[in-house]
Amino acid sequence: MASTIPLASSLLRATLDTLRRQAPFADMDETDLMWTAERLSVAYFPQEAALVEADGQPPAYLFIVKQGVVEGEAPDAQGVRLLQLTDGEMFPLGALLAGRAVANRYVAAADTFCYRLPAADFHTLLGRSRAFSDFCTRRIASLLEQSLRAVQSEYALALDDENRFSRPVRSLIRQAPVAVLPETPLAEALAAIDAARVGSVVVNDPHGHPVGILTLKDVLRRVTLAGIPLTTAISSVMTPNPATLEGGATVADALLVMARQGVHHLPLVEDGRLVGVISEKDVFTLRRLSMEGITGAIARADDPAALPMLAHAIGELAHNLLAQGMNAENLTAILSSLNDKLTQRVIELEVCAAHLPDVPWCWLALGSEGRMEQTLATDQDNALIYRAATAEERAALLAFAERVNHRLAACGFPLCKGEIMASNPKWCQSLDEWRATFANWIHRADAPALLHATVFFDFRPLYGAQELSEELRDWLNATAWENRLFLKRMAENALANRPPLGLVRDFVTAAGGAQAHTLDLKINGVTPFVDVARIFALYAGVNASSTVARLRATARAWNLAPDEVEAWVAAFHFIQLLRLRRQHTAQTHGDAPGNRIDPEQLNALDRRILKEAFRQARKLQAVMARYFEY
Repeated sequence: MASTIPLASSLLRATLDTLRRQAPFADMDETDLMWTAERLSVAYFPQEAALVEADGQPPAYLFIVKQGVVEGEAPDAQGVRLLQLTDGEMFPLGALLAGRAVANRYVAAADTFCYRLPAADFHTLLGRSRAFSDFCTRRIASLLEQSLRAVQSEYALALDDENRFSRPVRSLIRQAPVAVLPETPLAEALAAIDAARVGSVVVNDPHGHPVGILTLKDVLRRVTLAGIPLTTAISSVMTPNPATLEGGATVADALLVMARQGVHHLPLVEDGRLVGVISEKDVFTLRRLSMEGITGAIARADDPAALPMLAHAIGELAHNLLAQGMNAENLTAILSSLNDKLTQRVIELEVCAAHLPDVPWCWLALGSEGRMEQTLATDQDNALIYRAATAEERAALLAFAERVNHRLAACGFPLCKGEIMASNPKWCQSLDEWRATFANWIHRADAPALLHATVFFDFRPLYGAQELSEELRDWLNATAWENRLFLKRMAENALANRPPLGLVRDFVTAAGGAQAHTLDLKINGVTPFVDVARIFALYAGVNASSTVARLRATARAWNLAPDEVEAWVAAFHFIQLLRLRRQHTAQTHGDAPGNRIDPEQLNALDRRILKEAFRQARKLQAVMARYFEY
């Protein structure tokens, strides 16, 4: 039984203060907020008391959790709890909006206090307040917009050039330093400078500690004009005991050292060992870059060695767009588009430098690149498909692919640890061989085959004879559709990865070790959406490769409710946004970008949206389960 308490004037003031701190009330007009508060009552529910029964009747109230925990359980699931609601969350919105009975039974998991708004007043408020109506009809999208505004405010200062000088100087390192030993002949040292296309070489002792430096400007005065033979040891002409700086120092510190020492190149050290070299040019190129400017620079690049700097510029642009509040859908699309152009230019330059056989071939992007969902931390997943080739022609294509893979690695796309790359003979195949490989996986439907399918079935043509990719996609869709058992195995495998929502706590996180109290936004968050969208696309014969395009195309094919689909899309994009923000923060501090977060470190708004996003993932999985009768 619930006991109800009308709101006295002091409680009314406290209620207003509480509502103003949470969505959607924070965006409502003051008159609408007061109108709402005056119509609320407070109800107490002891642990295990039912707040709303799934009894076939439309709900009488909108509930807002004031304090405590409310759990939803399916009436026919023998007490299995499906969702958890905590302070500030409202329910049952869907039933109230549709004027239908609730699908779940709502139970107090602990002693709980809720605000209650009568159903008639709820509908009146929908008409009174645009902010309230917008939130209720597009709940997660509305929350996401609030989060984007918060991100924009949080990162605003990071866009100022003055603040850029407070970043760690190690973040300016573009490539491995060129270093030689003191006894190295000048000819060898200068050749190393030329090969790396840099302006200096550091002279290290055998322990990796810098003992000297030689710049190209030094070469003109000390070597060329002085007539020093190139067989001379570099130690004879180097600048001894160069100024150095710890990698954790700021960019401003680097500028100060350069000014005081009158130098233009500065070796960076960690524990006394050389880790990189920066120049004045590196510091003063910290400027905002446009997408058009980067695209033009990529198109004009005529040397692969110039592309790593442009890859870094793409990351800088992504950071700036994130700081300006760009949503994850547009940001990942821009990032993927620019990375596409960079990869295409790498391939073009290698094609010009190589003597490739006259065989139609196509470079395929796989995985997140194939879905155009790359973030700031991504390795290579690619393959090569060709019409037909002799053993000699195939060897030439493999050698070409290896050069491309290594050029991309130099641009900041690490070689795939699982060797899912075009340079691997297993993934450089003819169209007929790819069909046979895919057919084998579909027929087997075992764990390794399903794992391969999650990467390779997201292929997309990136360069070359696009018709080869299109033929393979058409064949795959037709073959998968005819093999429902394979799709069912894929669905079973996908359902094993449940979004990490907890009952005792909001989220299920890692229990111990270095990853204690964290969850993986890629595996636990993004992957459930990606897996279902892939299965839906194969089941519906959709050719799209991106997760959102697959969901929307499938929704049109199957007449799924548009609002429901857009809630899935918004949830997917919010998790992508969290990944981007996590990776951006790591890179700003000179750390390796990753996907793990401690949800307790998120602000209240983002924790709330993340919970809702995981709920949407569970709803999407439930839709898939119904299609495959789980």
